[in-house]
Amino acid sequence: MQTAVAPAAGAFWQWRGQAIHYVQAGGQSDRPPLLLVHGFGASTDHWRKSIAGLSTEFQVWAIDLLGFGRSAKPDWQYSGDMWRDQLHEFIQIVIGRPAVLAGNSLGGYASLCVAAQCPESASGLILLNSAGPFTDAVARNSNPVQDAVSKLIRTLLLQPLPSWLLFQYVRQRSVIRKTLERVYLDKTAITDQLVEEIYRPSCDPGAATVFAAVFKSPRGEAIDVLLAQVTCPLLLIWGEGDPWMNARERSARFRQYYPQLTEYFLQAGHCPHDEVPEQVNQLIRDWVNLEVMAG
Repeated sequence: MQTAVAPAAGAFWQWRGQAIHYVQAGGQSDRPPLLLVHGFGASTDHWRKSIAGLSTEFQVWAIDLLGFGRSAKPDWQYSGDMWRDQLHEFIQIVIGRPAVLAGNSLGGYASLCVAAQCPESASGLILLNSAGPFTDAVARNSNPVQDAVSKLIRTLLLQPLPSWLLFQYVRQRSVIRKTLERVYLDKTAITDQLVEEIYRPSCDPGAATVFAAVFKSPRGEAIDVLLAQVTCPLLLIWGEGDPWMNARERSARFRQYYPQLTEYFLQAGHCPHDEVPEQVNQLIRDWVNLEVMAG
């Protein structure tokens, strides 16, 4: 049974007229600061074990992407480019020096966009079961029937009522728990606290609109194109039991386009930082000291 960890106290930063929630822990050190970026539907709360474990040695920051957590949820067009700009400006304005970005799932993709397209903000990049498409995967997976069905579903979900109904279903605590049970190997990590941390932001004004906006999001830049622009050290941490992605297959694709990366496979699901935090925290400490500080 994992010990409960209280979320760190947060603050707000105004970005493009919107309130952005963030958490900061740990004092200044000779190591670069860490910026932790959550996945879809999560928040800074999902990093509470990492913040507690890493802030003794690092200055640690965690941020709620616009549309999630305690950040504002305006009716905007959401995209990797938008979150890239949010993270880049947060590093430049609030943190004030280049950071090691660590992102899970959607947060990994947004962090990759920063490292590739705003290199002055990234001293290192850590991706944990990162989302995002490869160029040839899009073409290879193209199937006329599947494409037609996907287009139909997408069109349907762009309608206000179906999108709202789906949102009301997936935000139920019981559905959140069932989803977590599919993507976590260690079921003891799925606590009432975790379920509540995911449920709470869904009650905010605008949450349903953000959910619908995801279906309207333009496809972002392909991972292979982004990796060609990355110049900082790269660490991949994979929860090998992730049912949403084939970790070994994606690993091979990342290595094809960025062979000098470092990577580890853990017995965990989609969110290894929350499921096996001690292992992840130690890997991050060692890698920053060996690869980022050495550079």
